Amino acid sequence: MDSIRDKADSAVDKGMGHGKEALGNATDDKKTQGEGMLDQAQGEGKEGMGDAKDKAGDMLKKVTGGNE
Repeated sequence: MDSIRDKADSAVDKGMGHGKEALGNATDDKKTQGEGMLDQAQGEGKEGMGDAKDKAGDMLKKVTGGNE
């Protein structure tokens, strides 16, 4: 399971999104603001996917006794 990659991608997307949104706010560019908010939402989704993968892995370990 690749939850670490999902979480790293999430951090990048959220950071880029915050930057784009701030730039859009500073320049009053609604398109850039929207792109920033979309990037942040995608980052949140990736973080959720990483969390779900972690939980699935934990459940699998419990079921198999750690022998995946």
